[in-house]
Amino acid sequence: MFEQTFRNIDDVLRKEAGCTTELDYTEQTSWILFLKYLDELEVDRALDAELRGKPYAPIIDAAHRWSKWAAPKDAAGKFDHNAALTGPDLIDYVNVTLFPYLQGFKQRAPAPDTIEYKIGEIFGEIKNRFNSGYSLRDALELIDGLSFRSQDQKHELSHLYEAKIKNMGNAGRNGGEYYTPRPLIRAMIKVVKPQIGDKIYDGAAGSAGFLCEAYDFMKPLAKSTGDRETLQTRTFYGKEKKSLAYVIAIMNMILHGIEAPNILHTNTLGENLNDIQEKDRYDVILANPPFGGKERPEIQQNFPIKTGETAFLFLQHFIKSLRAGGAAAIVIKNTFLSNSDNASVALRKELLESCNLHTVLDMPGGTFQGAGVKTVVLFFEKGEATRRVWYYQLDPGRNMGKTNPLNDADLAEFVDLQAVFATSPKSWSVERSAIDPASFDLSVKNPDAGEVVALRSPAAILEEIAALDAESAGFLAEIRALL
Repeated sequence: MFEQTFRNIDDVLRKEAGCTTELDYTEQTSWILFLKYLDELEVDRALDAELRGKPYAPIIDAAHRWSKWAAPKDAAGKFDHNAALTGPDLIDYVNVTLFPYLQGFKQRAPAPDTIEYKIGEIFGEIKNRFNSGYSLRDALELIDGLSFRSQDQKHELSHLYEAKIKNMGNAGRNGGEYYTPRPLIRAMIKVVKPQIGDKIYDGAAGSAGFLCEAYDFMKPLAKSTGDRETLQTRTFYGKEKKSLAYVIAIMNMILHGIEAPNILHTNTLGENLNDIQEKDRYDVILANPPFGGKERPEIQQNFPIKTGETAFLFLQHFIKSLRAGGAAAIVIKNTFLSNSDNASVALRKELLESCNLHTVLDMPGGTFQGAGVKTVVLFFEKGEATRRVWYYQLDPGRNMGKTNPLNDADLAEFVDLQAVFATSPKSWSVERSAIDPASFDLSVKNPDAGEVVALRSPAAILEEIAALDAESAGFLAEIRALL
């Protein structure tokens, strides 16, 4: 129903000089969608208050309401082109009046977990990239045609928004940081099995894919009004450092049905591990921390195991943030399993001794578009030392890529076998006693395949790239000689 509208919005954005990438398209669609959603939320809240005979104080004042500047209507309820701002007047209003007003909500909000605070946070981080008020007017009229009133409408909008996030991830630049394949997330959640009452956390939230999928998994488990209230307000928690990802995460969770998401815009790694107390811990942690990032020395001082590798700092944070008896599923580069540097060895030792690392899922190359790294998923529970590690080597039987992405069927066998830690041609178990007590090497070594999965060093990879470049240059030189 709304798919063509989203295509038309993208067409408008492609013609806009201020928007040049899929990231820009998603960012600009997000803030306009958010204000349209907010307008419909206000209408619903006002109607609910009227039915209960109670007064309702609107969040957005009359002067800045959607129906005032974005989509004014005439007496017949039709769009009033005479009253609608457009061209330079519209851009001036948005930049000089609307955005500063919305940014002020952060200071006026009663608490960080309110929709008012989220409004202030979003518009304090996002920038209007429309240069043409005529293009913006076209986008506003298209989005005004969308509706969030029914569950079916919200479901379709959330599906379309997820598609935009996926396209952004496939588009390169930094988009891939925000997208983890949803079939992988769903498989991770099926193994962890979160329940009503659990506090679920992602400290590297990105587009909030883990939290949204966990909500979809748990929604059928909510059997009462109390359960639904718990899911809405006391279940899903996240932190995100980057402004664009933060805004996308908020919008994504709202479209999935969570009105005031508990997402904080902060650098998770800026928190000293020693400051994490029992009240700060979570029952379930699901995350895909960024690969290959580097943190400054002052950030590293927050961690007992010093390393510049962002993912390793996140893993320390997750272990510390998990309550005793809690469960985690974390995506990480497969080189973590065998790196011989002091930080990697110390972190594997910490993981094995403080947690029960019960499952390692080895993912095929190409799972993450454009990332260029192989990954594994670590499944562990806090509080007991590891006794046995069950490995599963995923082989979908095809080369993974943009046209052959991961799907739910690819992971069905993993989920079934993991439930009983079954041995198969793709799965096996390793006793804790068989793990080297000096290196704590956890490499993926399938005894049935009779070979070790190669974990190449960065130098070897660069050498291979250089050789391929030289080969390509020689081939092109031959072609030119023939022309």
